[in-house]
Amino acid sequence: MDPARSWFTIAAMLPRLQGVLIVLAILVTSGCTVYGEHPVKTFNQATGGEGLERAFWNDIQKMDWKDFDRHIASNFVYQSAGGRWDRDAALEHFHQFQIQEYSLGELSSEMNSDTFVITYTITLRGTFHGQPLPQQPLRCMTVWQEHKRGWEVIAHSAPIPEGK
Repeated sequence: MDPARSWFTIAAMLPRLQGVLIVLAILVTSGCTVYGEHPVKTFNQATGGEGLERAFWNDIQKMDWKDFDRHIASNFVYQSAGGRWDRDAALEHFHQFQIQEYSLGELSSEMNSDTFVITYTITLRGTFHGQPLPQQPLRCMTVWQEHKRGWEVIAHSAPIPEGK
């Protein structure tokens, strides 16, 4: 084969090879992220319904009642296995948790204007009023509403026993 002709053939194929290499690079890197997952730990890091819910449970787990209190609306309603609770009674209720670990599952987040409705299951490991928490996942619902000072919980429902 003539060396000049082989260089001409390679030069003619170069744009195609570049295109193939670009497509391969895009396909290989499309599933990758440069940074690993950054789980939400505070309300300031939350960017959606799931993040707000994780921040809610993180505050309970860490017993960060000052931060937790700032995100509970004045007209907050809590529905539990024992009935309906107003804001003050609900806050006392949440203070009885000693959570070592929790996990959320089957999470669904629906937004309508300035309101998120989050439904999910939660599995808790810890105690409530000194009694072990149920081992099976519990079905919960939380309603978040955006206000001038940020997102606040206006309603929460969880079938957690009242304890003593």
